[in-house]
Amino acid sequence: MKKFNYAILIFTFLLLTATFSTVRAQDTIAPNDALQPNPNQKRRPNLLAELDLSTDQIQQIRRINRENQPLRREAQSRLREANKNLDAAIYADKADETEIQNKLKAAQIAQSEVIKIRSTTELAVRKILTPAQLVKFREIRGRFMERMENLPQSRRNRPLNSPNPAAY
Repeated sequence: MKKFNYAILIFTFLLLTATFSTVRAQDTIAPNDALQPNPNQKRRPNLLAELDLSTDQIQQIRRINRENQPLRREAQSRLREANKNLDAAIYADKADETEIQNKLKAAQIAQSEVIKIRSTTELAVRKILTPAQLVKFREIRGRFMERMENLPQSRRNRPLNSPNPAAY
């Protein structure tokens, strides 16, 4: 179950990143050019094209992203700091159970705040989608989840920013 939740978190992050990156790209790329694949890039879903978002929907997503980005960054910063403090407490020369429990609680609170902001953002974006777009989004998400399940176990559990262990 924990692995499944981790996969959902990764998918959601990638989906939101791809959506907002594509939304920003619309400012500089002509609409017809945006739909043509670049052979030098890995193929990833073009959510704007696949979901057929209207101009109004794109503007609403931009507004949601603009409003939530500072909150998301600050919450992620607090989570990184809480995790760093927890690690320091765990690996201190003399481990203090009470301090470790306090640091753990702080990390849990920080993580719940990140999840809350992410979920609130996702819900706001979801409310913008039409029923047909939501069906299409679920199909895209389902395909992504299938690909995640088919990844080797070692790749699924590796953090996004960790190096390839085969390279060592």
